[in-house]
Amino acid sequence: MSAVPMAVSWESGQLILLDQTRLPHEEILVVCETIESVYTAITSLQVRGAPAIGIAAAYGLLVGLDVTDDPMARLKARVDYLASARPTAVNLAWALSRMLNCAMTSTDLSGTQLFQRLELEAIAIHAEDRLACQAIGAAGAPIVARYPNVLTHCNAGALAVSALGTALAPIYVAAAQGVAVHVFVDETRPLLQGARLTAFELGRAGVHRTLITDNMAAHVMACGQVDMVLVGADRVAANGDTANKIGTLNLAILCAYYQIPFYVACPASTIDRQTPAGEQIPIEQRHADEVRYFGEHLVAEANTPVFNPAFDITPGELVTGIITDRGVMLPPYKTSLARVFPDGA
Repeated sequence: MSAVPMAVSWESGQLILLDQTRLPHEEILVVCETIESVYTAITSLQVRGAPAIGIAAAYGLLVGLDVTDDPMARLKARVDYLASARPTAVNLAWALSRMLNCAMTSTDLSGTQLFQRLELEAIAIHAEDRLACQAIGAAGAPIVARYPNVLTHCNAGALAVSALGTALAPIYVAAAQGVAVHVFVDETRPLLQGARLTAFELGRAGVHRTLITDNMAAHVMACGQVDMVLVGADRVAANGDTANKIGTLNLAILCAYYQIPFYVACPASTIDRQTPAGEQIPIEQRHADEVRYFGEHLVAEANTPVFNPAFDITPGELVTGIITDRGVMLPPYKTSLARVFPDGA
């Protein structure tokens, strides 16, 4: 597999992000020098993908942190600020909460020692995500081997996490094991994460892929060319309801009609058992110009009213299985998720 640029890195106390708004044509690295620049990177999608957002926020909490005067108050304000950047992906709040808990159990440390302790915690979050991606890949590879003609939506690959990805991890592992995988890549309107990012990643990895527009999925399924749909997730509720990029629900409904397996892949940090069902998941609403424009080209009248939710909710009853770093969860999800994630992780 050819190297895909790292989405998030921490080098000599600097947070470095790959600007994903410039892909696939330019690979530009951005150094975040203030917490405001971290917030902007998250809201503008320079860094995106639930796990990568969490990792970036954990490091971002440390950017420009002054630990000389009342560091706990500063940390709490920073946590609240970064947590407000994007509401749907639970990994953001999860990572920030973990960092704050680390600080609250380290109040006996000096300012410099506290900073070093928090830095180690952020590094641990990053390292754990790499292991989670590998475990998701291993758990899901046999499923891909059974259903090698895959359709995916948005980007849930290495660019969305620390390495390998969530939904793409089983594909990469299966391909490395010699499985003849073919991936139909939904373009994923309005921001084209499938076209710009997933097709780019799979090409770098040498995985056979075909780009399609979102409204071609039903036809491709009707032609018998799809064995399975495999997507990532930004949050999974206790009953298995899943928030993912807008357009995912369409695919799940199509899979139910055509009797095609529909799998979700995510790490433990995306399982939110504190949220009972999908109706309690907040849905981020984004700027109207993302829909009015196609790239830099205005495709509707400038004053056209727009509804632009970034995510939709797929009911758990439409999900065949949830591939996690702790194994493959099967229905009923209230039972399987509670058994494997008893701490609500």
